[in-house]
Amino acid sequence: MYNFDFVKPATVDEAVKALGDEDAQALGGGQTLIPTLKQRLASPSKLVSLTGISDMQGVTKDGDSVVIGGGTTHRVVAEDAADAYPGLAGLAGRIGDPAVRNRGTIGGSLANNDPSACYPAAALGSGATIVTNTREIAADDYFQGMFTTALEEGEIITQVRFPIPKVSHYSKIAQPASRFPLVAVFVAQYAGGVRVAVTGASNNGVFRWSEAEAALSQNFAADALEGLTLPADDMIGDLHGTAAYRAHLVGVMTRRAVTAAS
Repeated sequence: MYNFDFVKPATVDEAVKALGDEDAQALGGGQTLIPTLKQRLASPSKLVSLTGISDMQGVTKDGDSVVIGGGTTHRVVAEDAADAYPGLAGLAGRIGDPAVRNRGTIGGSLANNDPSACYPAAALGSGATIVTNTREIAADDYFQGMFTTALEEGEIITQVRFPIPKVSHYSKIAQPASRFPLVAVFVAQYAGGVRVAVTGASNNGVFRWSEAEAALSQNFAADALEGLTLPADDMIGDLHGTAAYRAHLVGVMTRRAVTAAS
């Protein structure tokens, strides 16, 4: 790795100030950034750790929502969100392996927006609100393509607000080596309708399957999806599966999620 300075601020304001320095880079759990540094694909002059900011830690229930600090690890989400939002907790408990879950953070995952990450599906499937040090961003506006988000330079995810659904479930086929989803689907039923978010499948990153949402909002049952298919044009094709295979898996995993949720 390249040489760099390391700072660990205690407040959001201190972190924002540190990130104002030239070539400074925010560091969450480091599950993506550290391997990137080891491969010499990035060379920030300063790493600003967000793990020491107490205001960005923890899981709380606020009315009809679960609020999660941006610096909260996957393990804590899996444990502390289990009663209020079991679908979200179940997703967090299947991210990576124990080492990843003990270090990786929800804010880091959402900021990175890997096209095969789990949390983007939960945020988009829940209609979550991403709260930063300067504003609030609806999940529908936040995700803007592979590794691309609405975040501006130096903006920090301080918390994420998840509306609690009636029922939800995350169905995932994990790639055995990386534990990233080959294809995964998050389904959540709300009073106003059903949301279906897909990750791991598209070259454009996480997306909502609107046709499935419409069908499930009328009849929340796996049979409601019969005959629905997705085109393979924008799907990922690699050594793990063709684009057509992934398009097929989206339907399979959506039906599994609905069955498990209901």
